[in-house]
Parts: sequence; structure tokens; C-alpha cells
Amino acid sequence: MSSKPLYVMLCSGEHEKIQLAAMVASVAAVSDRPVEVFVTMNAILAFERGKSPAERYQGGHFHEMFKTQNVPDAIELFGQGKMLGEMKMWVCSMVLDLKHWDHEKHLTEDLFDGPMGLAKFLADSENGELISI
Repeated sequence: MSSKPLYVMLCSGEHEKIQLAAMVASVAAVSDRPVEVFVTMNAILAFERGKSPAERYQGGHFHEMFKTQNVPDAIELFGQGKMLGEMKMWVCSMVLDLKHWDHEKHLTEDLFDGPMGLAKFLADSENGELISI
């Protein structure tokens, strides 16, 4: 029996929320659970190409602790989840339009499977469990 797919809507730019989304998505993916992540609103800023880990994230209560205690970087965790499990990542087409960005040019290399609209993501998520972070 296969697991229900997990759909993660990531909309916050706070470091700890991006970190949580990366941990949940990557652990589920490497545990043989299909995962789809939809990145929208402020969260997209953490995936901007060329930013160092120090520049990627907005605050949050645990922000400084993550940096000083060598917690694995969230972007790297998403990459590991994609590499080791069944994970797809989508970027919100509306936010790309608002920012005048092309996902292949402006966002982290090889992380996103492409742009997607919210309506399509929500329709797809009816087949699984949806969490919003």
C-alpha cells in the first residue's frame, strides 16, 4: 500500500518555517512518501539565485541558533529530498509574474520542477494531505 502524497504550501519567509518545511518534505520523501512543495509569497525570496545562506532567510526565533549551531541549510535539505526521494518543487507562477522573474534564471538551480498556479496545486493536493507553512 502506497502512502498518501504530502503537499506542502510554503508561503512564509521566516527562517524557521522554511527550515520546518524542508525537514518535513525531505524526511517524507526519503521515507518513500511522494511530496510536492509549492513555494509562494515571501518564501520565494529564500530561493533567489546567488544568495548565500546568511542572506537567504528572514528572522524568526530560532534564526540565530540555526546559523551558529550548524543546522543543515534548508535549501540543501530540499535538494537532498529531491535527490533521495520522490519530491517535486513548484514555484508560484503569480509571484514570478509579479517579480518579473524567470524561474530558471532567478531561482536556485535544479531545485524547481517549474512554475505552477495555485488552482492547479490545490486541485492536485485533493489526492493527498495538504499542510501550509
